[in-house]
Parts: sequence; structure tokens; C-alpha cells
Amino acid sequence: MNKPMTDDDFRRILTSVRSVACLGVSANPVRPSHYVARYLSLKGFQVHPVNPGLAGQALFGRTVVGDLDELPGDVEMLDVFRRSEHVPGIVDRALEVMPSLRVIWMQIGVEHAGAAERARARGIEVVMNRCPKIEYQRLFGELRMGGFATGVISSKLG
Repeated sequence: MNKPMTDDDFRRILTSVRSVACLGVSANPVRPSHYVARYLSLKGFQVHPVNPGLAGQALFGRTVVGDLDELPGDVEMLDVFRRSEHVPGIVDRALEVMPSLRVIWMQIGVEHAGAAERARARGIEVVMNRCPKIEYQRLFGELRMGGFATGVISSKLG
């Protein structure tokens, strides 16, 4: 069993990774996959959008590709915006065609223990059920600007 990810782990990942593929990105600006990818690009990450339905279009200053094998070879992190049942195939494909892959990050609500173990066995770090945008904002002080200083985000009153 792997130890839980710590804030230090998240900080290290978010300060060392520079190139991120966002699988399942949307062109709709109100969709989480769009605004997370846009946010990461604004923070200086090289964001490579991946969505077969949008292939050839431009998002965040880059051309959307239809498949992971169309990405440049230097992509270090895969941010997965697909349902959990799709994760095993995605992880297997990423391990096959992404030579510089260091991190597989599954978005909030996305988890697959078996696929995560296969990736970890190949030396890839895995984050599940988290959002890099939220973690970046939380760890690097941006949430405090919005009045949040507790380290806990909640919509609960009282």
C-alpha cells in the first residue's frame, strides 16, 4: 500500500512539472476541464489539450490533439478528465506512448486503484480525486486572497 500524498508531495509536483496534457478538455469555458487547463496555462505550465472531438482546434495557444500518441515527447503530467471506468485504458496508453511521463493526476471524482498501482509499478506518481488548480491555489496562497485562510474549503454555514 502506498503512503498518502502530502502537501509537500503536491508542492514538489506542481513546482517541478512544466508540461501537462489535459485529457478530456472542453472548449466550453464553464466546464471544469476548460478552466482548469486555462488556469494551468496562465500559471506558466505548457498545457497540451487532448480531445478527439476537438482535434485541430486551438485552445490555450496550442492545437488540440485527438490522442495521447500525438503529444510531444516531453509531456510530464497527464491530467485526466474522464470517468473512472476509462482510467485503466488511459493509463495503459499513457505508459506506452508518453516517454517523459512522471505524474498521472486524476481529477476530483476520478479514481482507479488498479490502474494507479500499474502506473506506480512503472515509477509514475499518481494523484487521485484531486484537482491541480485547487491544490495550486491552496498551497501557494491564492485562496487566501479570496478570504480563505483555514486550509479547509467548505460551503457549510456556521
